[in-house]
Amino acid sequence: MCLILFAYQVHPDYPLIMAANRDEFYGRATAHAAFWGNGPHVLAGRDLEKGGTWMGVTRNGRFAAITNYRAPGQNRVNMKSRGFLVSDYLTGTEEPKVYLQAVQQEREAYNGFNLLVGDTKSLYYYSPILDEIQKVPPGIHGLSNAVLDTPWPKVRKGAERLAQALTREMIDEATLLSVLSDSEEAPEEELPETGVGKEWEKLLSPLFIQSDTYGTRSSTVLTINRDRDVIFTEKFLLPDLKEWKQSHFTFAVEEKQQ
Repeated sequence: MCLILFAYQVHPDYPLIMAANRDEFYGRATAHAAFWGNGPHVLAGRDLEKGGTWMGVTRNGRFAAITNYRAPGQNRVNMKSRGFLVSDYLTGTEEPKVYLQAVQQEREAYNGFNLLVGDTKSLYYYSPILDEIQKVPPGIHGLSNAVLDTPWPKVRKGAERLAQALTREMIDEATLLSVLSDSEEAPEEELPETGVGKEWEKLLSPLFIQSDTYGTRSSTVLTINRDRDVIFTEKFLLPDLKEWKQSHFTFAVEEKQQ
C-alpha cells in the first residue's frame, strides 16, 4: 500500500474502519483479493512476482497492511520482499506485539517499511526507521511512505475526508472509496522532499495516482464492527489497464484460530 487511512476505536459501531490505496508499477503481476488456496482463512490480494501481499484480513479477525518507506538512496539490493511481513502475520498465530518483536529482530533483512498488524483486541505499528513498536492509540490516522501520521498533503487531506465520512449516520463503503479516488495533485510548495525529484513528488502527491507506468492499482475498504462482522471491499484495475472491477466479502469473525 502507499496510502492507509484508518479510524481506530473512534466510531461507536466500528472499532476499525480502514481505507487504503495500493500503488505499484502497472507491469507487476498481481492477483486481486480472494481467500487463498494455501491459507483458506486468509483474504488478501497477492503479489505474483514475490508471493507476499500488501493488506489482508483473516476469518479470525487478524489484519495487517504495509507501506514502503520512501528513501531511494537507502534502498539495498537483494533484500527480502516486504510483502511477506504481511502474509507471514496473516498465516501465523502470534499476538500482534509478539510478531512485531520478531520482525524487529530481522529488520535489517528488509528495505524501509511501515507495518500495521492487529486483531480484534489490539493494533500495533512498527517501522525500522523509528525502531519502536507502538500500540496505536484511538483516533484517525494516516500512513503513506513516511512514518505514521507524517502530515504529507495526501495524508492530511485523506484523514480530514475520512473524519467527514464518519459524521454520516451510516458507514458507506462507496463514500470511503470516493475518498480514495481523489486525484488532485498537491501544491508544489507543500510537496515533501524524499529524494525522487520534483516531477515524481508531484506525481505521487495525490491520494489516487495515475501515470503511464505507475499508479493506484487497487482501493480497499475494511471494516470490523462491534458484532465482529468483517466487510472487505476491493476495487481493482484489470491487467489490461482499461477497466476497474469490484469485489465484496462479508463474514463473521470466528473464535477459533484456523
